[in-house]
Amino acid sequence: MNRIPNATSKGRRVKMGVIIPTVNTVTEPEFNAMRPEGVTVHVTRMPIHFHPEEDGFKSLMEDLEIRLNEFALFAADIVAYNCTVGSMACPPEMLVNKLESVTGSPGVTTAGSVIQALKALEADSISLATPYPDATNQHEKEFLERSGIKVLKMAGMSFDAVEPELGRKFAEVPEEEIYRHALSVDHPDAKALFLSCANFPTAALTQQIENTLGKPVITSNTATFWAGLRKAGITDNIEGFGSLFSISP
Repeated sequence: MNRIPNATSKGRRVKMGVIIPTVNTVTEPEFNAMRPEGVTVHVTRMPIHFHPEEDGFKSLMEDLEIRLNEFALFAADIVAYNCTVGSMACPPEMLVNKLESVTGSPGVTTAGSVIQALKALEADSISLATPYPDATNQHEKEFLERSGIKVLKMAGMSFDAVEPELGRKFAEVPEEEIYRHALSVDHPDAKALFLSCANFPTAALTQQIENTLGKPVITSNTATFWAGLRKAGITDNIEGFGSLFSISP
C-alpha cells in the first residue's frame, strides 16, 4: 500500500495556511522540506503591496481578507503572511491582528518572525544578504534597526530585470552563487547571518553556511516556518536547516 505523506503515525497535528506573493515558487518546496510529521502546508497567493501606506493600507487589508477567508473555511490552525518586503512595509501589529481576527487562528508574519528568531538566538548584530537592489536593502536595514537589530554589513545582487520578472529571477539563483554571496557578506562581529527574501532558495544551505561561519544563519522562510510551528505549539527539533529549530522563543 502506498503511504500518503499526510497520513502519518502522529496523525494530523497542524494545518498551516500560508499567503505568498504571486511570483513565489520557493516557499512551498522549502516549507514542505522542513515540515515535521503531522504538519500540512496549504498555500494561497496574492500580489505584493510595496507601498500599502499610500491608501492607508486599505488595498492590502482587502486582499488579505479574501485569502484569509479561505483559511477560515478549512480551519487552519496557524496562518502566515510570508513576504519579507510586504510584511516590513506594514505595522507588524496591524498585519497580525488582521490574520488572527479573520481566521480566528494564531498568525505570524515574515518580518515579525525574523525579529523573533534573531532575538531567540540572542543576535543583536547581523550581516544581511539578499537578492534585492540597494533601495530595498536600505529599507530592510532601517526596519531591522528600529527593532533593535544592528546591521553591520549588507549586500544584494544585481539583475537586469524589473518586476515581475525580477521576482522570478530571485528564485533561479544557483545554490553555489547564493553560498558565495552569503560568505562574502559575513562580518566578523555579526552574531548571525540573515538571508532575506521568501523567494530566494536558501533554506537548504543554512546548515552548510552555519558550519562554515560558525554562527547562526536564518532565512525568511526558516524564520517564518519556525515561528509558525512554535506559535502552533509544535516544538520538534528539525535537523538540517540551522540551529534555529533547536530552540523555542
